[in-house]
Amino acid sequence: MSFDFSTWRLLNTGFADGATNMAIDEAILTAVAEGKSPPTLRFYGWQPPCVSIGYAQSMRSEIDLEACQRKGYTWVRRPTGGRAVLHIDELTYSVTAPADEPRVSGDILTSYCRLSRGLVEGLNALGCEVCQAEMQDGGKSKSAACFDMPSHYEVTALGRKLVGSAQVRRKDVVLQHGALPLTGDVSRLAGVLNLAEPEREALRAKLLRRAVTLEEAASYSVSFEQAVDALRAGFGRTLSLRLELGSLTDDEQSYVALLREKYLGDKWTFSK
Repeated sequence: MSFDFSTWRLLNTGFADGATNMAIDEAILTAVAEGKSPPTLRFYGWQPPCVSIGYAQSMRSEIDLEACQRKGYTWVRRPTGGRAVLHIDELTYSVTAPADEPRVSGDILTSYCRLSRGLVEGLNALGCEVCQAEMQDGGKSKSAACFDMPSHYEVTALGRKLVGSAQVRRKDVVLQHGALPLTGDVSRLAGVLNLAEPEREALRAKLLRRAVTLEEAASYSVSFEQAVDALRAGFGRTLSLRLELGSLTDDEQSYVALLREKYLGDKWTFSK
């Protein structure tokens, strides 16, 4: 599908804690819904490392919070669905646009397919042979871990999952964000899930078989900024976008200040 050229805002907000990162994504969604901000492609990282869970998951039952504390990880509930992700040594992208924007319109799988082409284009430019995952039978797994198995149209390399994405639709706006592990041990998440030791070891082995980092897939170390530049260009070429570098507006920064308290609070975090 081809698109007429359109101008979107490009944000590189650098590294922030989990609550701030989720607050920024929701602040952009709110501003786009109110007509105060344009469609936006954002790149960011996580500091300190953070375990995020999908909206429908239970933090208490699925995450070992004491293990997180010992390892120096924080935790946050995402506004999107999907399963648990350990955000460490990674680049995260988010796309926020009105639901009638042609690049995200239609059902979830259709928009997933379009957006993942931007990821594939950018990652291929880094010399990494990637593709969209085949349609899975139901696309579901009993595991709490996101990188256990690729869902429909997610990005794979070497036959293993490379990018995990999730989406929410609210206020006639689509928010999709996803994690690209740059380096490190893809099985580390298993160490902070509420599992008996045999199950933990089984999941660790499964993640090593089924997930991959960009460094392993590309056979060289790719920096955060190199990955940003490649994905920016991939989204631009594939989706016919002019991406103009910008910053958060005053309204968005005000929303972030309020929403960060939400993402830090027990009411949201332990709502399931």
